Amino acid sequence: MAAGDELFDFVREALGRGVPRDRIEETLRQAGWTTDQIRGALRAFAEVDFPIPVPRARPYLSAREAFIYLVLFGTLYTSAYSLGSLIFDFINRAFPDAATFAGYDEYLRQSIRWSVSSLIVAFPVFLYLSWLTDRDVTSDPVKRASKVRRWLTYLTLFFAACALLGDFTTLVYNALGGELTVRFLLKIVTVALIAGTAFVYYLRDLRHDEIERRG
Repeated sequence: MAAGDELFDFVREALGRGVPRDRIEETLRQAGWTTDQIRGALRAFAEVDFPIPVPRARPYLSAREAFIYLVLFGTLYTSAYSLGSLIFDFINRAFPDAATFAGYDEYLRQSIRWSVSSLIVAFPVFLYLSWLTDRDVTSDPVKRASKVRRWLTYLTLFFAACALLGDFTTLVYNALGGELTVRFLLKIVTVALIAGTAFVYYLRDLRHDEIERRG
């Protein structure tokens, strides 16, 4: 039997006998279990008034939800990249660089057209799937425990955090070199807004999940 199963069974047995949670936690700590292990095992059971311990819903994996969330986050990344690219192109047109190559204007037109096309296709799909998943979670809160949803949410937070760190590192690097221009600063702000919005939104979503699980 795995150590996690032993701990889970012990907590279930203790709760079934009416032992208070704080006493269970103290006893297990004296036996060498870590605080995270103990509280994780205790959180596995809902704090409800019932003769026997009631287990909480555990994370699960559904092929249908895996497909939906993969498309959802894929269209999110596509939309974010396309929006950033589109804004960058407008900035480049408004503040042209004297060192641009011949035919740059045509390149910009092609880039803008591609970014707009990607947004027209990807963003409505993202909005629809976001609405669909929010509706499903609202009607069945157990779906918040989807493993794919949580993994992709944390992956999105990772990408957004990396973008923000890279963005501010670039800002500091150029500031120390005295190379701050309007064109550069506008691009820095663009990346910060897009990545920051995604980071804050999904961080709040995860915190909401934690509140739901504890409740």
